[in-house]
Amino acid sequence: MAAMGAMAAMGALPAGAGALPPLPTLGVPGVPELKPLTRYEAMRLGPGWSHSCHAMLYAPNPGMLFGRIPLRYAVLMQMRFDGLLGFPGGFVDRRYWSLEDGLNRVLGLGLGCVRLTEADYLCSHLTEGPHRVVAHFYARQLTLEELHTIEISAVHSRDHGLEVMGMVRVPLYTQKDRMGGLPNFLGNSFVGTAKFQLLFALKILNMVPEEKLAEAVAATQKPKKPAIDQAAGATGNTPAAKPANELAAAAKTGNELADRAENQAAAQAAAEAAEQPVAGLESGAVAEQLAAVPAAEAAEQPAGLGANAVAEQPVAEPME
Repeated sequence: MAAMGAMAAMGALPAGAGALPPLPTLGVPGVPELKPLTRYEAMRLGPGWSHSCHAMLYAPNPGMLFGRIPLRYAVLMQMRFDGLLGFPGGFVDRRYWSLEDGLNRVLGLGLGCVRLTEADYLCSHLTEGPHRVVAHFYARQLTLEELHTIEISAVHSRDHGLEVMGMVRVPLYTQKDRMGGLPNFLGNSFVGTAKFQLLFALKILNMVPEEKLAEAVAATQKPKKPAIDQAAGATGNTPAAKPANELAAAAKTGNELADRAENQAAAQAAAEAAEQPVAGLESGAVAEQLAAVPAAEAAEQPAGLGANAVAEQPVAEPME
C-alpha cells in the first residue's frame, strides 16, 4: 500500500511543482518496456487519446502447495471471452467519468462488490501500436477472505460466462523443473499490456524478487520439447521409444510384403485352376488314341489266328 500511495501522490503533482523522481521501469530482459508517465501527465493528454483502467486485486496467502511450496500471494486475473488473460477493467470515457468512477463501473459488471479509489492508483504507461491508448493500472491489497468473497461474487456478476469466462489465480512460485508455476503461466496469451502490468506490479510491490521474474520470463523463451518427448521422458522410456517405432515400421513393411506375396499366389492358383480342364481334355484324348490302336489291330486279324494257326502248320518229317 505504501508503494501505491507514493505512486498516486507522484501522479498528482502539478507540472510546475519541481522535478519529479524518475519513474520506475520494469527492467526484465525479454519484456519490451512501455513508456511510463505520471497521472498528471496522462490527464493532460489531448482528446485523441483513449484511457483504459484495470486493477489487480491480491492478498497475502500463507498456504503451502504440496506442503512445501509457499504460495506467497493470491493474485486475481480473468479469462476473457477471446481466450486471452487480462485484469478486471476496461476503457473509460473521460467525457463522462473520472478514471476511478469509470473503473468501478466496469468492475461492478465483472466482479460485483469492489470499489477502488485514487489511493489504489499504481502507474500509467503509453501503449505501443497504432491506437493512442494510455493504460492506467490500480492495485488493491485485501485479506484472503475478502479475495475469496470477490471470487464467489464474480460467478454471479452480469458478465460471467459472457465477456468473462472466469477468475484465475496467478501462481507466483517456480517448481523444480523451472517451468511449473509462474513460467508456464507467463507462457499464456495476454491481452494488451496485461502481462507487462502483472510483472511490473509484482516487482514494484515486492511480491516476487526481480531475479525470479527474470528467470520465469527467460524460461518461457526457451524452445519447448514436443509433448510426445515430454511424455516419454516422464515415464523413463525415451531410449526405447525410437527402437519400438523402428520395429513397428519394419513389422508394417513385412506385413505388406506378405500380403503382396499372398495375393500373387492366389492369382497364380486361380490361373492354374482355369487352365486345368483344358489339360484334362488333352490327356484324355491322348489316352483314347493310345487305347484305340490295339483295338484296331485286333480287329484286322482273323479270329483264332495265333495259337491255332501255329497248331495247323504241318510238322516237318524227320529226315532218314
